[in-house]
Amino acid sequence: MKHHYLLPDISQAGRMGCSLPHLDVPSSELPPEEMLRRELELPEVSEVDLVRYFTALSKLNYGVDTGFYPLGSCTMKYNPRWHEDVARLPGFTALHPYQSEDSVQGALQLMCRLQEYLTEITGMNGTSLVPVAGAHGEAAGLLMVKAYHQARGDKARKKILLTDSSHGTNPASAAMCGFETGVVASDAKGDLDLKSLASLMDEEVAALTLTMPSTLGLFDPKIAEIAELVHERGGLLGGDGANLNALLGRAKFGELGFDYVQLNLHKTFSTPHGGGGPGSGPVCAKEDLVDFLPAPLVTQDNGRYRFISPPKSIGKIASFYGNFGVMVKAYAYVRSLGPDELRQISEDAVLNANYLREKLKPHYFLPYDRICMHEVVFSGKRQKAKGVATVDIAKRLLDYGLHPPTVYFPLTVSEALMTEPTETESKETLDNYIAAMEEIARDAVEKPEILHNAPHNTPVRRLDEAKAFRQLDLRWEIKEQKK
Repeated sequence: MKHHYLLPDISQAGRMGCSLPHLDVPSSELPPEEMLRRELELPEVSEVDLVRYFTALSKLNYGVDTGFYPLGSCTMKYNPRWHEDVARLPGFTALHPYQSEDSVQGALQLMCRLQEYLTEITGMNGTSLVPVAGAHGEAAGLLMVKAYHQARGDKARKKILLTDSSHGTNPASAAMCGFETGVVASDAKGDLDLKSLASLMDEEVAALTLTMPSTLGLFDPKIAEIAELVHERGGLLGGDGANLNALLGRAKFGELGFDYVQLNLHKTFSTPHGGGGPGSGPVCAKEDLVDFLPAPLVTQDNGRYRFISPPKSIGKIASFYGNFGVMVKAYAYVRSLGPDELRQISEDAVLNANYLREKLKPHYFLPYDRICMHEVVFSGKRQKAKGVATVDIAKRLLDYGLHPPTVYFPLTVSEALMTEPTETESKETLDNYIAAMEEIARDAVEKPEILHNAPHNTPVRRLDEAKAFRQLDLRWEIKEQKK
């Protein structure tokens, strides 16, 4: 069945989607013939068909504005729309990075206050807003670690320890910063294995990078012992704060023993996440590392705000001062909520995740049956035993108009289904998701072929993902039709 909104099907010679006015300026020559793409043969349609075409395409987009988006470890949540309005105020959008400090005092005041807020929220001693994404913040933290050890004359520390459930960017950032990596195992409860850490923590280890809560959605109760062991052996404890929405108002990285932490403003602090950006990944540091923060920082001096560079800074790691528009939204988020509501965010995020955990654990295997934090990781191993893979479950969710959770990650969980409901979803939305997952679990036993062939009612059926990955189709081409 062909849809009316497919333009090549309704193209008629001579139809136009717009009417151009008479030329009222001198005409100019077309570009050289070799630069013209005549082979495109674009469809000729009327304006109303063109409008309907793009409107129909827009309805195929799925986002947090159209439905539940439980993508684990990515915090795909609804954000207040008025924060977008604030970031679009002319006083912010008309700024230019080459303006003098005196002409951008309002922007610098916002940045200075945001530094202070994030420093307080994380329990650190200083913050740099310069990194423009989470992985950029990771890299900044690791460069600080390298500079710190070199400043102490300790040049033997060339290794970063990670956990076996780390985000994929963690080892990538370490490698880009010139470090070797080692992997600390998890124990039977999903926490970091202290014996594994002790065996790896030697004089070559510069730092342990730890996501807290972990990508398994778990808070490690041994964090004080971990920090003590790392520090006793001369290393630093770095935090991946991608999951900060589980800790807001409840725990601070600095008080847990971390020496620095990277945040994702675009996940926790009100910026739409996904689609490649924009992002912001500030790095917050304790006293011993503050002097190494990337430049510039913003400080207040006699009522005037100005840029400064810490005395041992790793230098500039971005063209200018970071993604300012994201900072505006984060500032609006913190100011509009305040301490009590920021605490409520973590309480709601944890409550929602544990609600899903309790409701769905009769239907899906729960590898770590304990209180989780912002997300819960199930396994489809029960369904796999019946011949239904996790990918089948994910594809079937599309038929319910729901975005699937993250699948097959963390790698430490077989047939993983990593679900993050976030703090913004209602009980009714969660109940609808639970009902769909329960029905899918029943069908996996009684009617597995439904899952094997899913999705059934989407515009595009199941794709050959392996082939798509290897044979990328990056531009539209006319297909010769059979006569």
